[in-house]
Amino acid sequence: MTGRQLTLRHGGHAADVVELGAALRSYTFEGREVVHGFGPDDLITGGHGQILAPWPNRVGAGRYRWRGEDQRLPLSEPDSGNAIHGLLRWNAWQVTGSDAAVAELETGLWPQPGYPFRLRVRARYALDDAGLEVTLTAWNEGDGTAPYGVGQHPYLTVGTDTVDDATLTVPAGTWLRTDEKGLPVAEEPVTGTPYDFREPRAIGADRLDTPFGSLVRDADGRAVVRLAHPSDGHGVDLWLAEGTEYLQIYTGDTLAEPERRRAVAVEPMSCPPNAFADGVAVVALEPGDHHTLRWGITPW
Repeated sequence: MTGRQLTLRHGGHAADVVELGAALRSYTFEGREVVHGFGPDDLITGGHGQILAPWPNRVGAGRYRWRGEDQRLPLSEPDSGNAIHGLLRWNAWQVTGSDAAVAELETGLWPQPGYPFRLRVRARYALDDAGLEVTLTAWNEGDGTAPYGVGQHPYLTVGTDTVDDATLTVPAGTWLRTDEKGLPVAEEPVTGTPYDFREPRAIGADRLDTPFGSLVRDADGRAVVRLAHPSDGHGVDLWLAEGTEYLQIYTGDTLAEPERRRAVAVEPMSCPPNAFADGVAVVALEPGDHHTLRWGITPW
């Protein structure tokens, strides 16, 4: 159902990438599930492992204005009246390179209603001693300046029955207050709010489908989100590097059972929700130019 399966291995690390959407299907470390994914014959639901381009998250009513022209995208989240997670999730991507520990896939995006621009997008997955590194690169192959944003939708797990017992750390100084449709209405400091995860704490009953900004980076320029098991001394870090300006944390509350609150989606994003309409952190991709977003996972 998801096409060709590319299995990558390096030491104790193993990952599966699929042809459909170039999605990350699974990732284990020393036999322990790190990314809660889906089976090779399953329909992808909940965005599991999918690449989100040419915008991540939502565009309200699918409407935005770019370079003086109004655009309207198909409403792929009809219950809320939004366009969600881009246009490439259901493309069959072409495998352009593969070996024991690396997979590269590409796809093209042609001009269409709501997005009259032409892109080429490449996904590169690579395993090494530290874990998994993902590089998403887009080139503008058209003759006009294209609005662009990108993200990805992995679900992390540390083996707890639900996310409630897992300990979460999010190095973000701001959170985006959203309306009933998931669209930002304000960016506010996390200090003194339930969204302050700068110090590790259990998720508990918190329900998160929340964008975060003002990421705090280490000396290597990485912001690191950590999910830890409460007692077993293991966990997983998701790091955000080049091109990642925002992230979304989702505790899976709206997923159907048995997936509800099974894992935490930590979504690296180049821009926040509704960026095409609000103009926040949208990349103006000139003809011939490219944009790169890099993120990765380090189990421990």
